[in-house]
Amino acid sequence: MPSNSDSGFNTHQSKRLFERTKRVLVDGGSSASRGPANYGEYPIFMRRGRGSRLYDVDGNEYIDWMMGFGALPLGHADPEITEAIAEGAATGAHFATATEVEVEVAELLQQIVPNAEIVRFANTGTEAVMAVIRLARGVTGRPKILKFEGHYHGWYDDVLVSSNPLPPGAAGLSGDPVKSPDSAGLNRHALEDTIVVPWNDLPALERAIHNHAGEIAAVITEGVMANMGVIPPEPGYLEGLQNLTRQHGILFFLDETVTGFRIAPGGCQEYYKLKPDVVSFGKALGCGLPVAAFAGRADVMSALAGGSVLHYGTHNASRIGMFAARANLRKLTRDQGAAFRYIWNLADQLAGGITELFRRTGTAAIVQRVGPMFQVMFTERNAIRDYREFCQHVDRTKYQRFSWKLFEYGIYTSPAATLHSIVTLAHTASDVEKTLAAMEKALAAVA
Repeated sequence: MPSNSDSGFNTHQSKRLFERTKRVLVDGGSSASRGPANYGEYPIFMRRGRGSRLYDVDGNEYIDWMMGFGALPLGHADPEITEAIAEGAATGAHFATATEVEVEVAELLQQIVPNAEIVRFANTGTEAVMAVIRLARGVTGRPKILKFEGHYHGWYDDVLVSSNPLPPGAAGLSGDPVKSPDSAGLNRHALEDTIVVPWNDLPALERAIHNHAGEIAAVITEGVMANMGVIPPEPGYLEGLQNLTRQHGILFFLDETVTGFRIAPGGCQEYYKLKPDVVSFGKALGCGLPVAAFAGRADVMSALAGGSVLHYGTHNASRIGMFAARANLRKLTRDQGAAFRYIWNLADQLAGGITELFRRTGTAAIVQRVGPMFQVMFTERNAIRDYREFCQHVDRTKYQRFSWKLFEYGIYTSPAATLHSIVTLAHTASDVEKTLAAMEKALAAVA
């Protein structure tokens, strides 16, 4: 991230820290998404956060719309969360035993999440997905799983395919997609039992199920495609997917690692009125701590009993994480879900303002969103409906330049067009006004 002395914005300390960091951490960080691939010459190093604000090591202040890739539905350092974490830490960080707070959080999930008959806790969304895939194979006796182009379900070998943008034509024909591994080093047999299908295309899904009759243990999907910006399901699509899995004895696995506790108290399954067999959560559940869970039908989840389908973990239901999750769920569901009404209304104001800004300035761009999840896409199209349209018709380079320029004006979003921003309970109408003013300046600078 280059400094711009003309605007008074500088990140000299971040640059110095990056030079130091390169000697001890690959890419200067602990995840490639935090390094040069997204941030250019060097990333911005953050020192603290409070409410809707982040503060970097150079003293710059930002309105944060990234919010830990969506892990902070209440914003930074929410007083109720920090108090809960302190309470848990003061009485013992970790026991690796059964705990009362674990039961309380599981009961909250049962109350909030439709069809969460039985719950199991994990640490990350990736880990929860791994466990559910093993569970699905164990319960059904079938070897294959089906996932969709553009959906990211963590860095587990079996699902690390066709998640990253590809050049035009590289994905093959929609009727016969090319499976594109997202990483070197995958087990060479890992993807043999992974079927990849275009999303938002029920005929393609039906063909794939018929072509692999009796072989598919689970269909795994996000409720909203959230790793290609924000791409909503077409009307009736998820319901159709659910019906097809029912007809063929396939488990319907809804991965709500990203969408859970974000668009509704019960996530996508509540908002779209779905009844998945199993659902997984991460990110927003722990409100900044590594907490994940999967839940579902009692007859399916019971296969975990006694380790029949093995899922161990020293830090499963980590005690401090449970204290944070309990406080988080209580606050999000208080006053009949007033938090969600607030963030939806604020997101309406922000998305409406951005859309009007694009219209007024003649910018070829759109805002795609579901509730508080939104992303700006530089495109000539009126909407982006699937992975292939995103790869072919969204200008990702221009978006990156736009986000870098926003840093100079005190607005923090992910520089990756494939990711998205969120509105949280910590954001205000004033934040919206300041963001729109900054966006107008940034648009002029990158035009």
